[in-house]
Amino acid sequence: MGTVLIYLIIAAVVAAVVFLIASLVFGRGEELTALPPDATPTWLPAGPIGGDDVRAIRFSLVLRGYRMSEVDWALRRTAAELDALRARVAELEARQ
Repeated sequence: MGTVLIYLIIAAVVAAVVFLIASLVFGRGEELTALPPDATPTWLPAGPIGGDDVRAIRFSLVLRGYRMSEVDWALRRTAAELDALRARVAELEARQ
């Protein structure tokens, strides 16, 4: 009985090692489709960019991607700055 248990444990360890190596070599099996040439996953309007446009930007997620909280913070701050600058420009243009 003890010998069978040892064989089962060894088989489980070998299976785990083979699975780990296969996972590292082949990944999770997911494959992204290629983008057409000159294409991008993010979108911005061709004309003037407003704060809502910047807030609506979404980036593709990758396994070793960016820290989303930092990017979201940067986008919120950029959108607020852009809105403030456009309001100031409109105010200055109204004075003329």
